[in-house]
Amino acid sequence: MFSIWLVVLVIFFALAFDYINGFHDTANAIATSVSTKALAPRTAIMIAASLNFLGALSGTAVAATIGKSIVAPNLVTPLVLITALIGAIFWNLFTWYFGIPSSSSHALIGGLTGSVIAGFGFNQVNWSGFIKIFSGLIISPVLGMVAGSLVMTLLFWIFKEASPARTNNSFRKLQVITACMASFAHGSNDAQKSMGIITMVLLSGGLISTFQVPLWVKIACASAMAAGTAIGGWKIIRTMGGKIFRIEPINGFAADFTAATVIYTGTLLGAPVSTTHVVSSAIMGVGAAKRFKGVRWNIARQIIVAWFITIPFSGMVSLFIYKLVYFFI
Repeated sequence: MFSIWLVVLVIFFALAFDYINGFHDTANAIATSVSTKALAPRTAIMIAASLNFLGALSGTAVAATIGKSIVAPNLVTPLVLITALIGAIFWNLFTWYFGIPSSSSHALIGGLTGSVIAGFGFNQVNWSGFIKIFSGLIISPVLGMVAGSLVMTLLFWIFKEASPARTNNSFRKLQVITACMASFAHGSNDAQKSMGIITMVLLSGGLISTFQVPLWVKIACASAMAAGTAIGGWKIIRTMGGKIFRIEPINGFAADFTAATVIYTGTLLGAPVSTTHVVSSAIMGVGAAKRFKGVRWNIARQIIVAWFITIPFSGMVSLFIYKLVYFFI
């Protein structure tokens, strides 16, 4: 059984990760509605914070996947989890500082994998579980891009004879609904990742007998993410809301509706997905359907590069921190 103080330290870093995830990924749900002026920034953030909280309380399937799929319970130590979380937090803050929409999910998976390798060796990672999670993280943005393009094409066909001004005015109002949908979906998937980490340490420390997320863990993680969301993430909002392509209300509706549907489907299946990557790929798909050359593919390339480097980089950070801490203790 671990020292209770080590368990408390893991919980602290898990909630800190959720808090940072809240302001790092706020842009996922509200960037398009803010950029089209469907919502005022302060109103958008409060909506996102409230719906993130409710979404985080909606289930635990993703938490179970995180908690059981990458590492055996007997290898879960506070040092592994603390260094995994520090690596993920470092990468989130690094990419947030430079306004790069990277994935908190990728960062956490990479950090956890790197810490297990540092502590117990390459062969102790459950690679079948890792590949299953990684496959979902890769497939979901592709679905977001394809579905975003199809939804936008369908809307163009339906409203091809309508007045552009009237159409955009109508979709500006509908964007409030899709912003709520995207915020709820974001909370339902992302907050559960920290729930899985906390439940892992509670189970390994003998404080609970089965892998079942306690109610207080749900409320703590939901609250941490909502609090982080409330302070916003303006650098990433600028990237997501305007730098990929010039978004109009009908485009924002299509992107948010698509992203919310893909993310929440992942939640129902217990699949951790990158909300950042699903939203950004949906925006790219919508932009390509509108006008392929209108998408700023240099910005898109930066996001795609972040898809591939986040797991190895956050893993290396966690591995280095684990070795450093282990050396001194």
